[in-house]
Amino acid sequence: MTVRLSKLFGMDIYTDEAEYKGKVFDLVINLEKGRVETITTEPLKVRSKQEAKKIIKEKSVPYRNVKSAKDIIIIRTGNSIETDVEEPKPKSNYSSFIRRKR
Repeated sequence: MTVRLSKLFGMDIYTDEAEYKGKVFDLVINLEKGRVETITTEPLKVRSKQEAKKIIKEKSVPYRNVKSAKDIIIIRTGNSIETDVEEPKPKSNYSSFIRRKR
């Protein structure tokens, strides 16, 4: 999915369960990795770190949860949220079964 950042500002944000979350106000960009990290629905111009943390925690969406961004932004919710962490594969008992058979 490719979209210009300037097109995201002001877009409505909905969950994949049709719940309205707000409008895109700010984008937090990781310049080292070259990607958008977070979408906020309120300005990040605050007076303290606590206010900024509250906005990031309560009034923003991790960009990795974005499913689609065309006329509106649709985000994943609940158990459908993808993570970057891979689950370990279960070990197979097949090799130990073969050893026991010999």
